[in-house]
Amino acid sequence: MSIHFHEEDLGEDVRFADGPIAVDTEAMGLVPGRDRLCLVQLSDGKGDEHLVRFSVGSDYSAPRLKALLSDPQRLKLYHFARFDVAIMSKYLGIMAAPLYCTRTASRLIRTYTDRHGLKDLVKEVLGHDLSKQQQCSDWGAAEISDAQREYAASDVRYLHALKEKLDERLERENRTALAQGCFDFIPYRALLDIAGWAEQDIFAHDG
Repeated sequence: MSIHFHEEDLGEDVRFADGPIAVDTEAMGLVPGRDRLCLVQLSDGKGDEHLVRFSVGSDYSAPRLKALLSDPQRLKLYHFARFDVAIMSKYLGIMAAPLYCTRTASRLIRTYTDRHGLKDLVKEVLGHDLSKQQQCSDWGAAEISDAQREYAASDVRYLHALKEKLDERLERENRTALAQGCFDFIPYRALLDIAGWAEQDIFAHDG
């Protein structure tokens, strides 16, 4: 298992196995459009993780990364897809779908808890402990530390295994179709965030 670091785009020699690809992002904050996209993490579930770092002033051209993420035949796995899809749409100019969101799936079937963060989910479902010490570190720094790289890689390391376990529970509780409907809507929810409807529920009856 190795962590591979790339500047501005994936290397020309990078190849991913067929099937779903796990994706995550790191940014200067949690507001797409205000906060800069700094890092995109990827894994095909075979043991290696790839980190693509964008520097200050980047033009975010990244043709190889964009081709992978915008491939309509490849499922993208996220934890909290709403944010990742939104910030990549804003900065990379792509819609990284179709998608599966482990946080959304967790909310649909782990209704006995309000703890749906990746750390809690991985601990309960897979029995692994994740460190979140670097979660709020400076992802725009000139140098990314080894601790930051490990943290970023761990955010995509378990998504394939989580999907398998969560799918079993969705089927057991007869919520697979409901989950798929939610996944299909997430790109539009992300676009609403970018367009200015981040907090407002446009479906609510409020007078």
